[in-house]
Amino acid sequence: MDRNEVIAGVAGELYATEKALDDAITQAAALVQTMISARSALSVSAVAGATSQAKAMEAIAALGAAREAVVACHAELQKDHRRLGYGVYAAGPVNKPDEWDSRPMGSQERHLRIA
Repeated sequence: MDRNEVIAGVAGELYATEKALDDAITQAAALVQTMISARSALSVSAVAGATSQAKAMEAIAALGAAREAVVACHAELQKDHRRLGYGVYAAGPVNKPDEWDSRPMGSQERHLRIA
């Protein structure tokens, strides 16, 4: 296996992990929504499902923390990639910023670069 295949393998697993976490967050949020709708449809008091709903929301928070850690991992892999001299490797399913920035995407300045 050549270097590009190895790098592509790591990138593929990274993107799959990011997508899996996004999907899990979406699914957990749907669970909470369904729990609330079911309680309402059954005319059950909010007190009855409070603990289970809180646990589901706790799971969403944990998934959010996991996603944040994977995004940080992505940033570190990008630094390692460049530090090792492999150049720019921007393959992936979505647009990515040129440089990792802690500001929200909408507030990042846009600069033209000569290629």
